[in-house]
Amino acid sequence: MKLRLAMISSLCLAALVGCGGDEAPTESPTTEKTAAEEEPAMSFQPDAPDAPEKPYEIETHGDVRIDPYFWLRDDEREDPDVLAYLEAENSYLDQVLDPAADLRETLYEEMVGRLKQDDSSVPAKIGDYWYYSRYDEGLEYPIFARRKGSAEGPEEIVINANERAEGHEYYALGNLEMSDDHKLAAFAEDTVSRRLYTVRVKNMETGELLDDVIEDTSGALAWSADGQYLFYVKKDTETLLPYQVYRHKLGTPVGEDVLVYEEADSTFYTSMYRGKSNDYIYIHLGQTVTDEVRLIPADQPTAEPIVFLPRERGHEYRVEDIDGRFYVLTNWDAVNFRLMQTNLENSANRAAWTEVVPHRDDVFIHDIDLFRDFLVVNERREGLRRMHVMPFGDGEAFDISSDEPAYAMYFDDNYEVDTDVLRYVYTSLTTPDTVYDFNMTTGERTLLKRDPVLGEFDPADYRSERFMVAARDGVQVPVSLVYKVPFEAKGTRPLLVYGYGSYGSTVDPSFSIARLSLLDRGFVFAIAHIRGSQALGRQWYEDGKMFNKINTFTDFIDVTKGLVDKGYGDPERVYAYGGSAGGLLMGAVANMAPQLYHGIVAAVPFVDVVTTMLDESIPLTTGEFDEWGNPKIKDQYEYMLSYSPYDQVTEQDYPNILVTTGLHDSQVQYWEPAKWVAKLRDMKTDDNLLLMYTDMSSGHGGASGRFKRYEDIALRYGFLIWLAGAEG
Repeated sequence: MKLRLAMISSLCLAALVGCGGDEAPTESPTTEKTAAEEEPAMSFQPDAPDAPEKPYEIETHGDVRIDPYFWLRDDEREDPDVLAYLEAENSYLDQVLDPAADLRETLYEEMVGRLKQDDSSVPAKIGDYWYYSRYDEGLEYPIFARRKGSAEGPEEIVINANERAEGHEYYALGNLEMSDDHKLAAFAEDTVSRRLYTVRVKNMETGELLDDVIEDTSGALAWSADGQYLFYVKKDTETLLPYQVYRHKLGTPVGEDVLVYEEADSTFYTSMYRGKSNDYIYIHLGQTVTDEVRLIPADQPTAEPIVFLPRERGHEYRVEDIDGRFYVLTNWDAVNFRLMQTNLENSANRAAWTEVVPHRDDVFIHDIDLFRDFLVVNERREGLRRMHVMPFGDGEAFDISSDEPAYAMYFDDNYEVDTDVLRYVYTSLTTPDTVYDFNMTTGERTLLKRDPVLGEFDPADYRSERFMVAARDGVQVPVSLVYKVPFEAKGTRPLLVYGYGSYGSTVDPSFSIARLSLLDRGFVFAIAHIRGSQALGRQWYEDGKMFNKINTFTDFIDVTKGLVDKGYGDPERVYAYGGSAGGLLMGAVANMAPQLYHGIVAAVPFVDVVTTMLDESIPLTTGEFDEWGNPKIKDQYEYMLSYSPYDQVTEQDYPNILVTTGLHDSQVQYWEPAKWVAKLRDMKTDDNLLLMYTDMSSGHGGASGRFKRYEDIALRYGFLIWLAGAEG
């Protein structure tokens, strides 16, 4: 059974902009000088690092590009010249931001001070046990525990991540799976931040770790019904592509593990999980536009996987089962997906499927959850994630409602099938993550927990809004924003616009405990729900990828202009923030509309699009041709080149820019931002700040640990607040 790490999401992910939460004393922004009137003062200007140019020729389709900083790529992360350059950039940042050091410390103390240090998740019932996670005061990592019989029974520690993290600069628990009899705990951990997980097994009766240790996995785990076999997914250690499913018999040498399935197509990612019914182990093979599912009966672990429906280019589907019925979320004749029902005998015969939830042009289906008597659909309507409850027997379907203009609802820990209680999480830009139990029979809703925010926090002090802004082609782009009230003089506040816009991933209007430090200093925080996400359905995603990718960038620029025109920001204090693919967005808008922004933060930015996508040895490349394009195809190469931030750096003025990365990043390799900064520094024609920070011990997700991650946020927010002159 899958003990989801989602049970600590409200505890651990509160630091993520656009995903989770944050506060501080403030002065009215109407009394402050604008950035144009008073730039941040520096006692001296240290010399910026100078990366030497070593021209490297890349020829594609007869087009020759010269990359002067290709030498910064070091796959082993051991080149002394490369490491020295990264350290020099870190030192330069410290010197330049020394006048803001007290501000950064203040921000960190504010953010951490809002956290309830001895916090705990809501216990989730699985069989006779109640599982939960908790933090002890002052400790960086969660403790996973359980109580037998009731939520008040004696505590038993499953995994203490603080003990596991000892001696490591980085630590992440990737997955935790309990055997059906609750006697064995399999867990996956990463101590490098490359997302290569080592699997171990704990005997819960003795507390001892077994000799079974499995290296280089994706972290995905599934037990057989009898607890004798553990299934896992191996990764290619160079490309980090998950591609092999193995079966390990407990107590036998790992070298004797049986290869259950190997994916030969490098554009597919292999994942695996135990279904909620516990009847099947699911092997999911996914590409950007194509899916295939294979099943192994959990009580027949040595059986060959059953192909549910063979892959077909362009057909995306996911499957869940209950009582022998299989529910298929599919885009077959349904761009926004529909829900079908079948049995295993007819799984490959779509003509025999029965429609349960039809396709709708204005509703996108994200996910479903199955109970014995109810089906719950997590869907997006008018850009907002909602819950739609459908009884299997008599009774009318209905929505779980909200009165706020911008919010999101997500499934929480629903392990039990024989219940009429749905557990879900509600969040908004002004409401901390809140866990509810909702009785689907009576309609009664019970508040179980609202994430505490220590200090003088009152949701009534903040206001959220949601409206549309017209893009240059007339398309209406949704915007969610939040600010502190009263909102007196328009056009006087610093404005921060956040965006992502790739992979169909939508940044929902969620609470952030760290963001309060911006809002309390007068910032307006806006999320631009640009094309490339699925904010308005699947077509919204299609209109922002491949040959439509530039819509993502122009939408962001047009939303920013629209917000300024509406008076939500001081034109001289407009800022932009994005990470990963959102960092690509930052690089593109910096090239396309540098005059619009006073400052930009680009976190782990994917900026060297063409060169990376040409190299299939780089992690994630092969699986993303349908997202960005394959530059080995000439017209795709030319289109990608037209917006690639690194390739399009030009001699012009750029905003103040802060770039962050991690040396061990497995998603966006550190050399992309490093090369981009070096090229920007060489070509830009202004004296604005250009700073880069490399965390020498972390990867894509930044620093590990509950408190340490706030040091990263304090750096980014401190940079913006300092630029805006809003230190208050």
